[in-house]
Amino acid sequence: MSGVRDLRVLLETMSPEVRSGRYVFVVPEGPIDAEVQASVVEPEGRSLLLRQEDADRLRLGYDYVAGWITLTVHSSLAAVGLTAAVGAALAEAGISCNVIAGYHHDHLLVPVDRVGDAMAALHALVEPGGQ
Repeated sequence: MSGVRDLRVLLETMSPEVRSGRYVFVVPEGPIDAEVQASVVEPEGRSLLLRQEDADRLRLGYDYVAGWITLTVHSSLAAVGLTAAVGAALAEAGISCNVIAGYHHDHLLVPVDRVGDAMAALHALVEPGGQ
C-alpha cells in the first residue's frame, strides 16, 4: 500500500500521537551502544536521533531536546503539502519543527516543552476555521 496522497484526507486523518520520551540529535565519531531511533548521513558526519538518556549515558553532546509526535495517517512519500501545512501551523505558533519521513508516517520533533502547544496547533488544522 502506497499511502494517502490527498492533502485534505491527510489533514483530516493525520491523528497526531505523542511518543513518550525525550529525544536528541547527536553526531558521534564512531559506533555507539544505543538504539538509534533515526539517522541521516551528511557530509559532516552521521546525525543520529537517540533517546536523551542514551546520549547522556554515552556522554554525547547535544543542544536540542525534542518531543516526538507521529502523524499516524499512512502518508504517501509522494504526497504534496502535508509537511508544508504542518510546518506553517507550527511556525504560526512559534514552534520549531524537525521532520523525519518514514515509509508509513511523518514524524515531528519539536521542543520538548512545546509538545502540548504543537498538538493544539495540529488539531486546529482540521477544526472548523483552522488553517
